[in-house]
Amino acid sequence: MALLKNIRIFEKASTDPTLHSLIMQHKSRSESVLFQNNLIATLSEVETQNLLKDYTRVLDAYACLGVLAVNTPKNETVNFLILVTACVSVGKLPDFEVHKITRVSCVSLRNCPTDAQLVSEIQKLLMSEIFYFARTSDDKPYDLTVSVQNAHSGKSRDNRFFWNRGLHRLFGQFGVPANDWLVYAICGGVEAKACVISRLSAERAGTRFNVRGANDDGKVANFCETEQIIYLDDAVTSFLQTRGSVPLFWEQPGLQIGSHRIKMSRGFEASSHAFVRHLKMMKSLYGSVAIVNLLGCKEGEQVLSKSYRDHHRDRSRLCSDVPYVEFDYHTECPGGNPARLPDLLQKIRDYIGRWGYFVAFSSSKSSPENDQLRRQHSSQTGVVRTNCVDCLDRTNAVQTVFGIELMLHNQLESLGLSSEQLAKRFSDAFREMWLQNGDSVSRIYAGTGALGGGRSKIKDAARTGSRTIQNNFLDSSKQEAMDLLIHNSTLRGDLASRASALLPKSFLHLPPRQLSYLLASHEEFTDVTPARVFVGTWNVNGGKHFRSLAHRDASLSDWLVNLPEISRTSAPNCIHSEADFSQPVDFYAIGFEEMVDLNASNIVNASSTNKRLWAEELQKTLGNDGSQRYILLTSVQLVGVCLYVFVRHGISQYIREVGTASVKTGMKGTAGNKGGVAIRFVYHNTSLAFVCSHFAAGQSNYKERNADFAQIYQRLTFQMGRTLAQHDYVFWCGDFNYRINLGRERVLQCIAENNWDELRKHDQLNDQRRQGLVFANFHEGHTTFAPTYKYDLFSDEFDSSEKCRVPAYTDRVLWARNSSGKLTGPGKLLMYNRAELKISDHRPVACLLEIEVSRENRARRNALYEAHLNAIGPPDGTVIARVTNTDYFDDASLDFLIELFGNCGRILLVRLKADSALFTYAEGVSALRAVQEIAGTQLDDGRQV
Repeated sequence: MALLKNIRIFEKASTDPTLHSLIMQHKSRSESVLFQNNLIATLSEVETQNLLKDYTRVLDAYACLGVLAVNTPKNETVNFLILVTACVSVGKLPDFEVHKITRVSCVSLRNCPTDAQLVSEIQKLLMSEIFYFARTSDDKPYDLTVSVQNAHSGKSRDNRFFWNRGLHRLFGQFGVPANDWLVYAICGGVEAKACVISRLSAERAGTRFNVRGANDDGKVANFCETEQIIYLDDAVTSFLQTRGSVPLFWEQPGLQIGSHRIKMSRGFEASSHAFVRHLKMMKSLYGSVAIVNLLGCKEGEQVLSKSYRDHHRDRSRLCSDVPYVEFDYHTECPGGNPARLPDLLQKIRDYIGRWGYFVAFSSSKSSPENDQLRRQHSSQTGVVRTNCVDCLDRTNAVQTVFGIELMLHNQLESLGLSSEQLAKRFSDAFREMWLQNGDSVSRIYAGTGALGGGRSKIKDAARTGSRTIQNNFLDSSKQEAMDLLIHNSTLRGDLASRASALLPKSFLHLPPRQLSYLLASHEEFTDVTPARVFVGTWNVNGGKHFRSLAHRDASLSDWLVNLPEISRTSAPNCIHSEADFSQPVDFYAIGFEEMVDLNASNIVNASSTNKRLWAEELQKTLGNDGSQRYILLTSVQLVGVCLYVFVRHGISQYIREVGTASVKTGMKGTAGNKGGVAIRFVYHNTSLAFVCSHFAAGQSNYKERNADFAQIYQRLTFQMGRTLAQHDYVFWCGDFNYRINLGRERVLQCIAENNWDELRKHDQLNDQRRQGLVFANFHEGHTTFAPTYKYDLFSDEFDSSEKCRVPAYTDRVLWARNSSGKLTGPGKLLMYNRAELKISDHRPVACLLEIEVSRENRARRNALYEAHLNAIGPPDGTVIARVTNTDYFDDASLDFLIELFGNCGRILLVRLKADSALFTYAEGVSALRAVQEIAGTQLDDGRQV
């Protein structure tokens, strides 16, 4: 039976947005749904007929995906009804028919002709022929998000693969049953009656170079659950495989043309929690797991593969029952030739055979033979997890072989189909379906069909070129559309940052009133805990003398570990008199400038060798005393500016949303010889950002330095558009190059006399800050130590060259606290001093702070939320109003009551019911409060409510 356009949309247009409304009808239902003023209500058949005379039929559709919320440039929220207006059947199975979406209409729920441009990208995404839905034979929505095995065991709705879940949310908020009106869309590929279904996870969805690796929850990019299914009469058998990105933190930054330059975006140990969470999730969902890693030994693949293997080895307790198989596909199968694949099949055959596949028979088809098969293979108890870099071409080729060579014969036998000729027909059919499946998954992630698979080399070359253009230049808008479709949230800017830091993801989709209440009440469900932050900066003058550290009396420990105690005896003015340095540092942010020579070659393509060497030396230094262990969270480099963040091992599991960014300010923003880099993350419920920068040089160029600061502060942005101003704490270090406005001899005299007040008075940075021209609202400790620039190498003598530069405090650390509430003050300064390392013309500087961070109490948060819900009542709270001494309401009485109730909140719908009026409220208005305030109100004619 062909799918009919059962959805009809009627519109009552009005220039007043609050009066514009739509009614959605379904041919098989007597009720309808009213959309008005961003509110939703179910109408009875009688109410529908009474209202429809004022409405015009504007659209027919096959299905409705739900309601999408979009922000306008004016920061208004516009809701769109997303309707499927064209689709094609891809196969009819015994219980349902699957349809591919080919066209959608996005109907604005307000009357504004320009609204269409707000959803052009998401409309393009939904019409890209990668989304599917299904209906049963009696025209009810069928849930494609669950596998056959899970569906037979009674499980429903797998949110990992439920792509329009966010579009269902508004229906639930107003008590309208979404199951009656909306379908469940998956993203992937479907080929039927013997079929292959790929379900792409919506939990870390995105495009090829925008989303890689894992997130903090262990969810990975391009995760697909692929099911090979055969239906025969009332029997069904399925075999499940999975694919997904390597579950570590990695990315491919910059322009990517025919290469796989891979960067591990967090330190080795800082990736462990994501790896562990992913494997635990896989085992909880699928039972046993085997890893098949198809990465090669060239370019960045070797780095990623080694890290994957090392994590599997280091987590031996967790992974003792998770086999790990490496197979360099490009080396073993050059040109896609599968000649060596039997070696891989032999390694994985036992696992697949042991875990079996799913088969189910109806009672009417029961037989001794079928009963025996059902007992042997009733469930699949484990899956193979296959990956390459993109989890596209190589992965699909290998999954095809696993499905056909290792499992198809068993599936056919379980259905009594053992004919050799029949087996070959199924094999050929499935091979073509797997090929098409690979194309579908590839188009979603990479923008083109898959490569290889027996296609011509000319076609592969054309697709490779198309991928390069798509991935590097066109995918950003597609990524934004995916994020909007999945999250369906209008949270933006500071509100989004605060909500992300303070609340779990499940709370971010609450109605605005409830979300605002929780954010405003965050002090009631958070506790304050201290944290220690060490921020250091050092201009190492090109890093030329890095190895000299090993041959000098002073070491990095004198800067990073021992400086507080050294300061206590040699420079007591540099430390807080009551500071307790026995407490461990939680975060080390260590910035370097001129890590490489600032020559033309390095400005174009800076070497990362020094960055790696310094990381190794810092790691050794921070782990020397044995009392604490620190792990590298991440690092970022811009030519000579480099920033590392190390965290204490015991707290790394509470860190999430790590991001990096950089801004060039050299040569009017085109070169990285000057600029800044930044690292941000959330610790518990507090967001922290660290910046390291190198400003313009020159004694008199303070205006250029001010401009460098302004550019970096304004242009530094992280994921989801987060800015520095949206963080609770910002720590900023670097070679700022601000000088002292005194003659060289006077400066040297002040140094000899320890006259730090005079030097601070004439310091350019202090002067510019007093005028409010730079570092507004930032704090800095007093510079009660000698200037840090410029020295002769390996000497305590200031610059003796021909230039004889005036000594200056070029190297500084400042910090700011942006948030308000329970966290009080900017933090306690425990130490601000320089270290006596002489291998550069600068001295390193360090700042040690104790700050306060918020940590949620989940029990208190949930209790607060429940109390709030009880106080405001349900979102569709209904009040029944009656008047005394009458059995009717006249128009004047209704108008009077509507005005009274309108003061308590927004009225969605008014119904007359005999001698009563029903007032249905929305947006969390308390029906109880409305009754308390209005009960007993006297009408104009003396009647009582």
